[in-house]
Amino acid sequence: MRVASIVRRFAAVALVTAAMPLGAQAPSAAKLQLDSLYDMREEMIAARDGVQLHTLIFTPKAHTAPLPVLMARTPYGINGNKGGGFLLGSHRELAADGYIFAFQDIRGTGGSQGRFVMNAPGLIEATDTYDSIDWLVKNIAGNNGKVGVFGVSYPGWLAGMAGVTPHPAVKAISPQAPMTDTWLGDDFFHQGAFRQTFGLEYAWAMESALVKAGPLVIDRYDRYDWYLQYLSLGDLERATGAGKIPSWQDFRTHPAYDAYWKSKAMTTWLTEPTVPTLMVGGFWDQEDLYGPIKAYQVIEPKDTKKQSFFVDGPWYHGEWSRPGADSIGNISFGGSAADWYRANVQAPWFKYYLKGEGKGAFPEAWVFESGANTWRTFDAWPPKGATPRALYLRAGGLLSFDAPTTDEGADDYVSDPRHPVPYMPRPIDGSRWRQWMTEDQRFVHNRPDVLAWETPVLTEDVVIAGNIAAKLLASTTGTDADWVVKLIDVYPDDAALNRMAGYQLMVASDILRGRYYKSFEAPQAIPANTVTPFTVDLHQQLYRFKKGHRIMVQVQSSWFPLYDRNPQTFVASLFEAKNSDFKAQTHRVWHTPTWPSRIELTTLAP
Repeated sequence: MRVASIVRRFAAVALVTAAMPLGAQAPSAAKLQLDSLYDMREEMIAARDGVQLHTLIFTPKAHTAPLPVLMARTPYGINGNKGGGFLLGSHRELAADGYIFAFQDIRGTGGSQGRFVMNAPGLIEATDTYDSIDWLVKNIAGNNGKVGVFGVSYPGWLAGMAGVTPHPAVKAISPQAPMTDTWLGDDFFHQGAFRQTFGLEYAWAMESALVKAGPLVIDRYDRYDWYLQYLSLGDLERATGAGKIPSWQDFRTHPAYDAYWKSKAMTTWLTEPTVPTLMVGGFWDQEDLYGPIKAYQVIEPKDTKKQSFFVDGPWYHGEWSRPGADSIGNISFGGSAADWYRANVQAPWFKYYLKGEGKGAFPEAWVFESGANTWRTFDAWPPKGATPRALYLRAGGLLSFDAPTTDEGADDYVSDPRHPVPYMPRPIDGSRWRQWMTEDQRFVHNRPDVLAWETPVLTEDVVIAGNIAAKLLASTTGTDADWVVKLIDVYPDDAALNRMAGYQLMVASDILRGRYYKSFEAPQAIPANTVTPFTVDLHQQLYRFKKGHRIMVQVQSSWFPLYDRNPQTFVASLFEAKNSDFKAQTHRVWHTPTWPSRIELTTLAP
């Protein structure tokens, strides 16, 4: 599979600025509708350093009062918007309310001048946005002097940067699935573990033209088999020529969480809500689940004017921008949560802050409770009054809200880097990228290198709400280890449920590279054969485990090929690891009164 198909896949999901699918309506019909409703201008807007930024401006033909501007900036190319699909797709509710739309290629992409730098460190994107908005409000006839900035994924990061040193005309921003911190928990690393498929394929798609690297050819249908050929990241780099790619050079040079990665993080710059801010995310976002949660956590404590808001729903990456979206893979959420959000949250929110229409009596947070499949509102997120609880990993595969009172020892498994656990059912061909986080986890259950604990059948509903963290007390015969933890809803084993009988739905999950157990900035060897505390951030959820279901926890030490393989021998950098460093090791997860491994969470009354 060539990389061109990969970038199309990423762009299709990531872009709120892109034209959305129109179903049976032909593109020519959408273009005719666009031409009948909007006047389009194509401009090159100068940034303060003289770089010209390619911009499309759509002004409604039929408007009598001045209108606000809604702006979205993207590295993926704006020319697709000329077809008009955004009117009937992701922006249809906003278009119905009446806005001037402005779309812009960021520097070095599309029709814009300059050189593209992935998540450019510093404030260049903030100042480019400022300069562009200054031009827009001075040169678009019929605007009301108010501008909103929004976008999904990379454009979500750009929307956040628009709030750092906002132009006076900016009255609202909505960073949606922003790639807030690509080392701590978004695209390229998760808690120190390198996301090799994304780091290689996405970076190649975005940057290969800069260095004339040519196409990346993946010549096996199953990516698991293709990546399995390359035991170390060095092998992968040499085989593909990835060392030419600028981001790969950054990964190699900065494997730990240093000042370089912090300079790219949105939260380094956006530390308070300078204007009304609506953070939006998805609980099954396979790319930037962490981003909106972290960004909201950073700005909310400084929200003295009550202008910071939060939305999280039952979506994969950017799914809320897709009309009619109500399911991920095998899992249905009972109705179109995406349409409801756009009509009942996004549209009235922008209308109030940019047009002064409506009461503006918004809750602090709109959060979808999966399992019950309903929207809930909160005056704080995580909700006040939630009860802290813990699910303890116990002997015999038991998961319990009761802590161990006697020494129950440990469960162990052998993790072999040469036989890694796949992150989704094979073949891994890229076609199910959007849905891998809702795949049935039975495909790895009972593997000898995957541990599992589960509750008895629940006699009443259990509603979790807010932060989730795994506190593992574990030991290894090696000096490094990855810890993958999954919180799972096990459906009833009822034949009437057909293929959903016994289904294991991953509700929350993530990975920690063990070398960072004390500090993300300063990795260190894990002391061999010593019980060591590891905290794996599983982020957040609002989820109802229903009566008759079970709750399960799985623990494993590879998630391949999405994440590179840990050699399980401490080396200064995994980008420098030799094949001889990769060794099978025995890992133990302890459950004793002194070392009570557990999942910490909070619950609401059912």
